[in-house]
Parts: sequence; C-alpha cells; structure tokens
Amino acid sequence: MADVMIDSTKERMNKTIAVLKSELGGLRAGRANPQLLERILVDYYGTPTPIPQLGNISTPEARMLVIAVWDQKAIPAIEKAIQKSDLGINPSNDGKVIRLLFPELNEERRKDLVKVVHKKGEECKVAIRSIRRDVMEQIKKDCKSSTITEDDQKYLEEKIQKLTDDMIKEIDAILTAKEKEILSV
Repeated sequence: MADVMIDSTKERMNKTIAVLKSELGGLRAGRANPQLLERILVDYYGTPTPIPQLGNISTPEARMLVIAVWDQKAIPAIEKAIQKSDLGINPSNDGKVIRLLFPELNEERRKDLVKVVHKKGEECKVAIRSIRRDVMEQIKKDCKSSTITEDDQKYLEEKIQKLTDDMIKEIDAILTAKEKEILSV
C-alpha cells in the first residue's frame, strides 16, 4: 500500500518534470530549432493545431526555419499564431512558405529568456508541491479512517517529503543547465 502510493506520487512528479523539460526545449538558445514551433497552436478551422501538423519544417540555415504549409489558406493563421507566441519573431511568407529568421540573441534578450526559464521552473515547483500536498492530505485521511497506522503515516510523510525535495533539486539542476545554455555566447 505504502509503496504503491510513493510510486504513483513519483510518477506524477516525473511527468511534471517531463513537461518542464519539454517547455524548456522550446526556448531558443541561439539556433533555430523546429522544436520551437511544436507548442505553438494555430486556430485551423476552429481547431487548435500544432504547427508541425500543418506543414513541413526545415532548417536551411542555423538561424532560419522554413515552414512549407500544406494548405496555403492556413498561412495567415500560422503567421498570426507565431506573432502571438513568446518567440519574438516576425514571420515572412512568399505565398507558399513561411520563413522565420532568428536574430542573434543580444544580452537583454538572453536575460529575458533566463527570466522565462525561472518562471517556468517556479511553476513546476509549485506543481510538485501541490502533488505533495494532495498526497499528504490523502495520507491523513487514510490514517483517520484507520486504513493505515500512525507509524505508516509518519513513514509515508517522510518518504513523500524526501521525494519532493529530490524533485526540487532536479528542477534546480535543469534550470541551471538551461540558464548556462542561454547565457553562453
């Protein structure tokens, strides 16, 4: 019973960290990366659709992405979605493809990106703590209803707290690595 609760909590926390890694992968650090466009949703005939599902994305140069859109009527919607995103890029098109030219990151933009990284990291930490709080409440309920003993309660609370602390350390390590990647010229 106790191991099942710890394992499920660990799994939920790991999924939260996986989401953070995915979001941070979408932040650019000097190079054009097709992964940057995966999280941008386009209103395609009333359905939010990721850009990679609307066309082929290629990287002809280190700082350029080209989107060959399958449905030419979707080009304005894709451009609008890119402009609304946090990429800070203005797309251009020739009627057939959309080009995204990534400027060199200046010091100010790098610092802004670091702030975004820290914000996402803090959101992830809050999510981890929320999972911990939910599990702790469940442990207390189980103890009150005599499903588990007080010794089990104490053991579980200690294990969950240690797991939470370990996850927070892992998040800090991920944030430090991403910050270093962004700030390196």
